[in-house]
Amino acid sequence: MYKKNYVVFKGSKDGLFIYLNKNFEFDVLKNQLIAKLDSAKVFFKGAKVKGFKGKKLTDEQQEEIKKIIHSRCGMTMIENKIENEKKVFNDTKFIRSTVRSGQRIEENGNVVVIGDVNPGAEIIAGGNIVVMGSLRGVAHAGSFGNGQAFVVAFNLQPTQLRIGDVIARAPDSKQIKTNIPEIATIKDKKLIIEPYLPKK
Repeated sequence: MYKKNYVVFKGSKDGLFIYLNKNFEFDVLKNQLIAKLDSAKVFFKGAKVKGFKGKKLTDEQQEEIKKIIHSRCGMTMIENKIENEKKVFNDTKFIRSTVRSGQRIEENGNVVVIGDVNPGAEIIAGGNIVVMGSLRGVAHAGSFGNGQAFVVAFNLQPTQLRIGDVIARAPDSKQIKTNIPEIATIKDKKLIIEPYLPKK
């Protein structure tokens, strides 16, 4: 059907990659992309596109491609979300002291506290929260809605714990202090606290 494949779709577990041959002009690639989408609309309908590879595109060219794949087959890009998440996790703030009542720490990335977080203190992080001490205040990890974030503490007894959009409060009954670190994550849309047992 095509004399040469300048545009190739390759699948991954997260979505499709669109490979654009770097040796051809953008208009040539664009025309073949349109032809391929039109010939297999049902196959590509609603597919998730993780990104482009091969030819380096300008911002304007990327936007044009995004409009084409969306208008022709309802395909959407997911690469921006992934890049933003990576950016969040690459940025970490270290606090080497106790976070006292009334203090509020708010960061776009991860927060690591080498000390305690006292009742009345708040830690809000776009990424993960790690407390190398007792966490007795409020902790909100994944504050931009990232349900993959986690909270770890040597002594995890927060007054309020939140990951992404899922929130949990401390039980009314007296909490049992454990002698090992614990990790809070989201599983099946529920906030779960488990002993932190790293694989050896």
